[in-house]
Amino acid sequence: MAGQADWLERFTRFLATERQLSPMTVRNYRFELERAMAMLDNKPWQQVSRQELAGLLAKLHRQGLGPRSLALTASALKQFGKFLVKEGLLDADPAATLKAPKQPKTLPKNLDVDSVSHLLEVAPEDWIAVRDRAVMELFYSCGLRLAELAALDLQHLDLQSREVRVMGKGSKERILPVGKVAIDAIQAWLGKRSELYCADNALFISSRGTRLSHRSIQVRMEKWAQIQGLAVGVHPHKLRHSFATHMLESSGDLRAVQELLGHANLATTQIYTSLDFQHLAKVYDSAHPRARKKDD
Repeated sequence: MAGQADWLERFTRFLATERQLSPMTVRNYRFELERAMAMLDNKPWQQVSRQELAGLLAKLHRQGLGPRSLALTASALKQFGKFLVKEGLLDADPAATLKAPKQPKTLPKNLDVDSVSHLLEVAPEDWIAVRDRAVMELFYSCGLRLAELAALDLQHLDLQSREVRVMGKGSKERILPVGKVAIDAIQAWLGKRSELYCADNALFISSRGTRLSHRSIQVRMEKWAQIQGLAVGVHPHKLRHSFATHMLESSGDLRAVQELLGHANLATTQIYTSLDFQHLAKVYDSAHPRARKKDD
């Protein structure tokens, strides 16, 4: 189309000013569109069909582009097509129904049971150490998200029944059991908390008496990973992933783990079933009657 470069320039300004995307994202989108236009021999956008765009993605795939890169290309094409429709240049967006290959789901990295146990062997040298241990014990005992734990107030915890009431994504409340070790750690923390100035009703507070922030929780966990000599970094989601993996390895109950994690869809939980194949093979060899050797 005449002035196609001008429309690309307008789109770039639209992304930067109205959408307020980062300069890196804007540059990436522009690169993807310039490459696509070159592959289409700068054909006027009004004449480009969905089939041509799908063929473009297929060609990039054959050239070795991975699912993540292809998803970015498809996103750039869709956003540009949507923009041109909005500006009245196109009646319909040829990229609207474009689909990039699905990105493979990878199993989140987790700590093994021994590493978690070592991490949680925190000596109660001061009130901060007592608090931090209670935080980490609760993360691992319940598989909480960072936002869920940080938002906890005193009344959300029932020590007698060993339960905690959590507000998850989509304002969905769930009540979770809390293990005895975590309860003991929390009780030790509450003893220390009662001696401190508290500006609000938060379960976990800072030295200023205010609710412990997300960033503070992350920093303290990284610090304890270093103090305890772990070879890998530790963050809230790593303990959540470890909780999910260890629960599935022990119980095999996917539905129960789904409820505990607060996942709306079972498919989200199923990522934790992608356990190491060698581990599964060993279990199979030792347990299945037809897998045992005759001389066993």
